[in-house]
Amino acid sequence: MSIHISKEKLEKWADYLLDYSLDGVKEDDVIMVKGEHIAWPLISVIQDKIFAAGGIADVNLVPPDNDRGKVWSASMARYGSKRQIEKVPSWQIDRYNAMTKYIEILGAENPVLYADTPDETTQAIMKADEPLKNIRLLKPWVLTLFPTQGFADLEGMSLDRYTDVVVNASIVDPRLLDDVEEDIYQLMTKSKTVRIETEHPKTWKLLTLNMNIDGRNVVKCTGKRNFPDCEVFTSPNAKTVEGEIFVDLPISASGKTVKGIYLKFEGGRITEYTADEGFETLKKIIETDEGSHRLGEVALGMNNGIEEVLKHPLFVEKVGGTLHIAIGASYPECYVADPASEKGKKEADAFFNKGLLNRSAQHVDIVTDFRSGGCGRAVYLDDVKLEIENNIWVAPAK
Repeated sequence: MSIHISKEKLEKWADYLLDYSLDGVKEDDVIMVKGEHIAWPLISVIQDKIFAAGGIADVNLVPPDNDRGKVWSASMARYGSKRQIEKVPSWQIDRYNAMTKYIEILGAENPVLYADTPDETTQAIMKADEPLKNIRLLKPWVLTLFPTQGFADLEGMSLDRYTDVVVNASIVDPRLLDDVEEDIYQLMTKSKTVRIETEHPKTWKLLTLNMNIDGRNVVKCTGKRNFPDCEVFTSPNAKTVEGEIFVDLPISASGKTVKGIYLKFEGGRITEYTADEGFETLKKIIETDEGSHRLGEVALGMNNGIEEVLKHPLFVEKVGGTLHIAIGASYPECYVADPASEKGKKEADAFFNKGLLNRSAQHVDIVTDFRSGGCGRAVYLDDVKLEIENNIWVAPAK
């Protein structure tokens, strides 16, 4: 079934990504636009606008059996060896170093093509891809999601309805988000600790997860990195995460659904984990490297305009009244002012050596619902219990 998105909506979407998220196109810009061929309607409009503005569009078309265009596809995971995986062509590094900005169009024609790959080689590919991920994270970047039949099927939705949900959320003026996030941003900036209380739906046990965020930079997300957007996040001091959490909203990872996640942290490290569905996928994520046993992010979803809760992390983590944590890498900007500078890199290394900043080939967001019917029970910033009004987190009135 074909996807129908008007040229007007594609133009508006592309303008937000280029002019707002990436602060425009300059003549010396080399902007990588990465995605599968199925996302060509949007990729094509973006590249036209880059060339028209005097920049260079480096269109990086992703094979359909490659999850997000990593250094190797599922074919290498299934038939290659760790020795082969380590032979990453130098031109790949050169290509990422040459770009000045980065747009990734998520959305797969057939997610099954990269699902169920062997653990050992899949983890080796993640590690081999980490240097490229680190390069793009230090440059201006933005992710967006293009609707596809394959992703609609994962959501159990018709393509038409799925397209409406994705596109409608992706053409909302992101400048409206700043005021929505301000109060929570200010409160989190002043806070030293986060306490998360959830209830296990099978045992009814109240679970508590504690972490320290003292001294960390807090980020308001208003469409500069994700589109659509609306969250307030920081990276906790990784070695301080302690306790248990239940995560109830399903997510899609590597073409598989994972839901009903239980995690136990001891000394900052995941020591126990289960999932009601998709346990093998969760295991593959957590067992990737040492950093994937730790936490890289804690964030509050603030968007009450998303029409339906989707499994895709780009959408589900933004839903107002939810909280998400990320298994894996921390965000360097939560530790240093300019992570791309030589000074910032040295400062980040020092935080890593102290065990406060986490590094990993993984960064997987998992989401708990604190709205009515969800397993979330309470979120505290220091001793302040947050409230939810109109499906948006708010600081309680003084």
